[in-house]
Amino acid sequence: MLSQASAGFGMLALRGLLGAESVSNPLAAKQPHFPARAKRVIFLFMKGGPSHVDTFDPKPLLDRDHGKPLPFALPRVTFAKTTTLFKSPWKFKQHGESGLPVSELFPHVARCVDDLCIVRSLHGTNPAHGGALLKLHTGSDTFVRPSMGAWVSYGLGTENADLPAFVTICPTLAHGGVNNWGSAFLPAWAQGTPLGNASVPAGQAVVRHIRGPHSVSAVQRLQLDLAAKLGRDHLGDAGDAALEARIDSFELAYRMQTAMPELQDLRGETEVTRKLYGLDEPVTANFGRQCLMARRFAERGVRFIQVTHSDAEVQWDQHGNLIKGHTKNAAEVDKPIAGLLHDLKSRGLLEDTLVLWGGEFGRTPVAQGTADGRDHNPEGFTMWMAGGGVKAGHAHGATDDYGYFAVENKVHIHDLHATLLHLLGLDHERLTYRHAGRDFRLTDVEGHVVKEIFA
Repeated sequence: MLSQASAGFGMLALRGLLGAESVSNPLAAKQPHFPARAKRVIFLFMKGGPSHVDTFDPKPLLDRDHGKPLPFALPRVTFAKTTTLFKSPWKFKQHGESGLPVSELFPHVARCVDDLCIVRSLHGTNPAHGGALLKLHTGSDTFVRPSMGAWVSYGLGTENADLPAFVTICPTLAHGGVNNWGSAFLPAWAQGTPLGNASVPAGQAVVRHIRGPHSVSAVQRLQLDLAAKLGRDHLGDAGDAALEARIDSFELAYRMQTAMPELQDLRGETEVTRKLYGLDEPVTANFGRQCLMARRFAERGVRFIQVTHSDAEVQWDQHGNLIKGHTKNAAEVDKPIAGLLHDLKSRGLLEDTLVLWGGEFGRTPVAQGTADGRDHNPEGFTMWMAGGGVKAGHAHGATDDYGYFAVENKVHIHDLHATLLHLLGLDHERLTYRHAGRDFRLTDVEGHVVKEIFA
């Protein structure tokens, strides 16, 4: 009996070892619910709300009827007073084999259009930056909830035990601030690790205090072991999830001291790569560095990487001076984004990396006041994806003839979240966490997977 069952005993022992590893490292990679199309996400967040009718959603009738009144009723809630229809100051042109139209604002991204899946029918519910940012990042604009990066970290862990599962580069501290990358009631180790913030140049956006001035690794190891022992002895068998998460975060920080300095050092990148991302040009250097860092995190197993384009001067929030503002913003991000897509593809990473681009909402096809500006518009806007199992060279959904409302194959923010999780192999209805007497999830009680965009 022992001879025949020996393999079974071995399996029991192996399961015990794996269980111990999972307890000691809650960030260890976890199996998805079903085969995944993507292993990781890079979210290129354009804070402020880029105008879809000036970037990836051309509207010929808007050009034709420039200066005329909007021929239908405005939404019940609007953010500011608007006037007549305002055509795009930029021309659109078809590109690639797919023939998808892209504005002249994005000449470099236009050359990558055959890799893009452009979703033109996004819609949300909140016309204010704060609520819209929280809705996009956490699924809720009224309560503090875990961010989507935290949910992905909780569901899948990381492929690199020495790095966080979720990193956010130069995040904005406004309009939700830390809640946009926080873990709320999920374990603390699931929250995003920020590198700098929107007011800090990307060259200075590093993990703070990664090396203590008087730290010695062996001494730190003894200190951490003692702190963990004291904490667990104090709790006994009762356990405490918050304390365990804090101990785990200390352990991760200790391991990061070795891995992070090398990752943040770009001196090993070739001159060709640096130029690809625009690091040699003042206009593109800042965002280019962020995108290059995103690729370096992705190839080292970080699960969710967010890159934010934002500054205190303009952002993408052009209530006035649309031409000046969108021209400046697009010039800063166009080449780095195209460089990132090209670099990921050449390294074989785009196949299992989902790149998501967009802002918290779009902008109105009518002018705000008498200036060349556009108001907030959550009723219909565009985001695009690339890689990670989505259809390439494809456009999904549509807004109305002027670009105000999503009307065809509408995709709500909850649907976007459900689809993103599905591409990662996670069922958004099964990825839950018990808190305060109920099960919570990123999509709350809503969300439908948009399978029509899957390759």
